[in-house]
Amino acid sequence: MTNSTTTAETSQPDSEAEAHVFDSWFDVLETEVRGRVRGFIQTMIEEELEATLMRPRYGRRAGGSASEAIAAVTGHRHGHRPRTLTGTFGRVELDMPRARLNSDDGGTTEWQSQFVRAYQRRTVAADELIASAYLAGTNTRRVRQALAAVFRGALGKDIVSRVWRKVKSDWEAWNARSLANEPIVRLILDGTVVRVRLDRQATTISLLVVTGVRADGQKVLLAARNMGGESAEAWRAVLDDLVARGLCRPQFLIVDGAGGLERAIATLWADVPVQRCTVHKLRNLLAHAPERLREEITADYTDMIYAATPAEIAARRKAFLRKWRLKCRAVADSLEEAGDRLFTFTRLPPSQWKSARTTNAIERLHEEFKRRIKTQTILPSAETAAMLFWALLASGQITMRKVDGWKTLANPLVQPIALAA
Repeated sequence: MTNSTTTAETSQPDSEAEAHVFDSWFDVLETEVRGRVRGFIQTMIEEELEATLMRPRYGRRAGGSASEAIAAVTGHRHGHRPRTLTGTFGRVELDMPRARLNSDDGGTTEWQSQFVRAYQRRTVAADELIASAYLAGTNTRRVRQALAAVFRGALGKDIVSRVWRKVKSDWEAWNARSLANEPIVRLILDGTVVRVRLDRQATTISLLVVTGVRADGQKVLLAARNMGGESAEAWRAVLDDLVARGLCRPQFLIVDGAGGLERAIATLWADVPVQRCTVHKLRNLLAHAPERLREEITADYTDMIYAATPAEIAARRKAFLRKWRLKCRAVADSLEEAGDRLFTFTRLPPSQWKSARTTNAIERLHEEFKRRIKTQTILPSAETAAMLFWALLASGQITMRKVDGWKTLANPLVQPIALAA
């Protein structure tokens, strides 16, 4: 007795089963343009070499005797070598012409094209596209996947890493630039915590960020440094570096209230008016109160901070302290701890109060930075964290506008009012 077995047929042919979603997307225009790119680049390089040698291929320079023509020749060709170039047009295989050029000492040197430089494997536009995709909020592996259709598989995660490392030279130049010509009138200082990998282990570091406000109201990033923590020594090192590079003495400071930062400022600019961030202080107040009282505390605090005049602010501050000394002593003590620095903004014209009350200008940068690194969770190094923060602004991924009330920045500060309870 013979048993016959049959193999179940698939519901669709193998070719259809293996098809990908974009396989049927055929663009005649793209295909034609990319097909002509190689010829265009090849012609451009050949013409460059002809101009250098002052004669076409297999040709001699016109005029004069044969001996004079030979003496006047600046060099000679000697074949081609294969070269791969990747651009926004995809990957092309080139036959790079080779030539030896006569030198003044009687020897020869190898000719190098100015269009396709030595060891160049990608165009500047291709590197810019890769770096922009990385900065937009993805990791090295996902950049390769996202740009696969553009580069036709010629992009690996190691290439993305190399392109990103090229940004380092710009980053180092930015850190060493002179600040003598920056008309800075105000500084906003804050730190943010980032998870990075150190010695193959995940750890947290603090990025210390300093933003300046120019005389015309435009905000500008002055420093983004990894200092490990937010101690007074760390902040003083950052500020000393800015001063050493020519930063002028600021007229107003806005801080988050960290003890290390305030001690550093006291040793460097003791007489410069300092504003404690009102948002940070509200968080501190709520942390000292039970949940059932937080809504009421927020309402009273908002009425005080956003009062219309300095006199109203002073009156509501006294009322706040009287009320919360009885209902929750820790809340009143926390407000008193900030002292008059919580209300330094009242010395400015009212048009500037909105921008001077808080460190929100930096907080927005922190939020965008955290959104950007969310896909990576842990950054490969502390240096990468600081460089990435800067690159988001330098590349235009994040922009900063002028501060509110910038037209009155030149107005002198008024004397502080009596806010003591």
